[in-house]
Amino acid sequence: MKAVSLKAPKEVEVIDIPEPKLGNDDVLIDIHYVGLCGSDLNTYRGGFTLASYPLIPGHEVSGVIAEKGPGVPNSIETGDKVVIIPYTNCGICPACRSGRPNCCQFNQTLGVQRDGALRQHIAINYTKIFTGNNLELNELALVEPMSVGYHAANRGMVCETDTVLILGCGTIGIGVIAASARKGATVIATDIDDGKLILAQRFGAQNIINSTKQDVLTEVERLTDCKGVNVAIEAVGLPETYRLAVEAVCYAGRIVYIGYSKKEVTYDTTDFVRKELDIRGSRNALRVFPSVIKMMEKGQFPFTDLITKIYPFNQTDQALADWDNDPGSFTKILIEDDMLT
Repeated sequence: MKAVSLKAPKEVEVIDIPEPKLGNDDVLIDIHYVGLCGSDLNTYRGGFTLASYPLIPGHEVSGVIAEKGPGVPNSIETGDKVVIIPYTNCGICPACRSGRPNCCQFNQTLGVQRDGALRQHIAINYTKIFTGNNLELNELALVEPMSVGYHAANRGMVCETDTVLILGCGTIGIGVIAASARKGATVIATDIDDGKLILAQRFGAQNIINSTKQDVLTEVERLTDCKGVNVAIEAVGLPETYRLAVEAVCYAGRIVYIGYSKKEVTYDTTDFVRKELDIRGSRNALRVFPSVIKMMEKGQFPFTDLITKIYPFNQTDQALADWDNDPGSFTKILIEDDMLT
């Protein structure tokens, strides 16, 4: 069967690999859509330290069950539309033992630490899928990144009495906005792109701030009567936005970091203690895929508007090159596995 391989930085090739073998507890999935993530772009550029070459990318995946092993429960049927949980967990590290396998010390995400799903078919244990027969397959490909944002909102313990500042309105940031709005919070979104801020409003942001035109802290003070936000969630990965979260949050506030900063972040730590802040990381997603699927089924937000462009399977190299050349023009790229037809 065919697969897309990143042979080296900026070297993309369609290759032949063996057909997957179906285990007793596995389902065989015909891949329909794969979303490209920021980690895929960084791997393409050669700047993602968790990945090595050659690598088959792809961890935002939707498909249809073509076959099932004899150990798969009857509740899972061939023809079901599914999304894949792309993470592994060892079961014995401190994170796994504490009930947080999303940050397993030895996690290997599809398309990052191990070959991913940008191929025609994949066999995977049935415990690593969720069905979503009420959604279209292109919608299902958005479930994983929306779940990452939803998990970050959970890490921030966002509730209806909170005012939440989301720094960055890319796909993950939009996931945070949608989750926070669904929980009833007052949402402030900030970005450098007016188009993404308009999109943020469609996903529940009541207030928007373009940080190239307005001072974020001044606007936050105005919107919160100089108190600061209850929760600040960083989805950019820059030293300045890491620091901005600390400055914008209120006393006894909560901060969640999703973005990976490529540069060292330095702080004046006085506010950490003086404000008695809760500062948390957020990695992958924990037990929220069903909640995100349910949220998407309700149709409250226009999730497919996140999709900037869909490229055919054999144009994955062009998709990555286009994104690399003009990253600000894309929110989400999907690769359609048209090799099935």
